[in-house]
Amino acid sequence: MHRASIAIRTFFALCLLGATFNHLAAIFQHGLLWDYGYGAAISPASKVYWDTLAFLDPLGAMLLFLKPRAGVWLTVLIIVSDVLHNTYYVAMHDQWSVPFYLAQAGFLVVVLCLAPVAMRGLSSRRPAMRSAA
Repeated sequence: MHRASIAIRTFFALCLLGATFNHLAAIFQHGLLWDYGYGAAISPASKVYWDTLAFLDPLGAMLLFLKPRAGVWLTVLIIVSDVLHNTYYVAMHDQWSVPFYLAQAGFLVVVLCLAPVAMRGLSSRRPAMRSAA
């Protein structure tokens, strides 16, 4: 089970690093607070959220190996929030079949299915409770 956990966390990390590259490329090409082509339809909070992913994604990738439980939970939080957030804009613009959204939705399904397996493969490092005898 330990090997499966490492393989899953490595896959998650690679996907998060790919997302990091995409967000950083957008920042370098268009600057901070870019509207991702949605123009006035986008809220300032959404722009901040997307820029924040350029820092959260690599943090999640690092934590998957340094603090694996926190890394798995952060990965789940990132992809769930990203898909929920982006679904709003995809629905507004009827973009249900665009590749970026399908990839994110697919990654969400994979993360939700494999996160429990990744967690089961982690050793419990909690100290044993001492009895008060």
